Amino acid sequence: MSKPTDTKSLSLIEAYYTNHRDELLAFASSRLGNTTEAEDIVQNTFLRLLTSDKMITPVTLPCLVYTIVRNQITDYYRRRSTFEEFEHYIKGSCPEMASTDSIFSAREIVERMERGLLRLPENCREVYRMHIYGGMKVSEISLELNEGYKSVEHRLGAARKVIRQYMKNYA
Repeated sequence: MSKPTDTKSLSLIEAYYTNHRDELLAFASSRLGNTTEAEDIVQNTFLRLLTSDKMITPVTLPCLVYTIVRNQITDYYRRRSTFEEFEHYIKGSCPEMASTDSIFSAREIVERMERGLLRLPENCREVYRMHIYGGMKVSEISLELNEGYKSVEHRLGAARKVIRQYMKNYA
């Protein structure tokens, strides 16, 4: 995304933020029940607007703002749902560890995964980290490393297989 070059758009966004920030915060808080998350969402909404290259007018701005806020709230719940599903999977895969005190923390899982990554060749490890931690797709990784798509795809598949087996054996 590129920054809007129109100073009129920038002043319009600034005025809208000044006049409607509390209203948007109340809107997000009512749907999240978490003021801290709501503040982050409202802040991210205006950051997106400031870096957006979309045409912004006094008529389109309110709709655009509320659409962005709603989408970010949906993303928040989607991430939270994924986390809860993963936590449920971990509980279900180890019934003897059903107490909440024994649930793996995200940090422990990452540490275990990193130990599994040490079993991989460096080139597979690098591709796997770029995919998992960087959120990059195979095509992006192949461009970044200046390597063939199929080569990167093969290394990522091999890394996934090793990590999956390591994590399965470790549980």
